[in-house]
Amino acid sequence: MSENLLSSLKNLVSTSASIAQTRLELLSVDVQIARSKFLSLLVMIAFTLFFLFFGLVMLALLIVIYSWESDRMLALSLLTAGFISVGLILAAVVLRSLKNMPSLFEATIAELAKDRQELSKR
Repeated sequence: MSENLLSSLKNLVSTSASIAQTRLELLSVDVQIARSKFLSLLVMIAFTLFFLFFGLVMLALLIVIYSWESDRMLALSLLTAGFISVGLILAAVVLRSLKNMPSLFEATIAELAKDRQELSKR
């Protein structure tokens, strides 16, 4: 009888270790995915800002030089207002997307919740 109990205990420990290893591997995959997405998003944001900035500077110069003789102050005022408006709109979009980001380790948390439910049933 004690052999059955010892064997059952070994199986329980082995199963628990296997579950813990699986959950840690899932957590590791979640971290790698989050890091990869963050880095690619950061690189894309940097390149986007770089090219947009220089494009807008060139457009502003073109408009100011084109209207130099007639209404350069009006052109500069309209460009400034436009740039500030677009910047505020983009800032709002970025803040909204940051609020709607999924939580980290979502899959791991879901699996741990399933494990807890299964253990509480027994």
